[in-house]
Amino acid sequence: VLNKYIPADFDPQLVSRSKKPKDDLVPVRMMLPFSIQCSTCSSFLYRGRKFNSKKEAVKGIHGKYLGIQKFRFYIKCSACSRPVTFMTDPKNADYEMESGGTRNYEVWHDENKTNAAFEKQTEEDEKLDSMKALENRVEESQREMAELDALEEIRAMNQRHVSLMKGGGRKMDAA
Repeated sequence: VLNKYIPADFDPQLVSRSKKPKDDLVPVRMMLPFSIQCSTCSSFLYRGRKFNSKKEAVKGIHGKYLGIQKFRFYIKCSACSRPVTFMTDPKNADYEMESGGTRNYEVWHDENKTNAAFEKQTEEDEKLDSMKALENRVEESQREMAELDALEEIRAMNQRHVSLMKGGGRKMDAA
């Protein structure tokens, strides 16, 4: 409906405005960003499951990270109705579990940590062993040269493709 009837004696100041909740908990319909195992009944709440949650801004000294507000979410376990809380982690662009359950293992978290540890270890090895540093530089330059050769080959194929498209393909000879 685009137009609504407004009576002549209507006073908009008499209409009560919607008020913010007292405890600043805002209801939010959200999907779980990670899998959780409830600490009470050991049931699993899987990533992507929709929940009616309550959201609140974290207050105090831990409420902001570099000016970005942190939020806390409250959900209930679907099996035992135990409250489960987690909050945003802007430092790592992720979420952190607070209470009520444990976060399940995720491969990509471990992979990132392993890669960082491996890079740190190679840097330390290079500092201690100059021959190892030289070998790593040679391997890196060989890998870059191979990538450049492959890129040049792709460019040449694309250039041939463009020239064929402009030429209109093969021409038929009149016999």
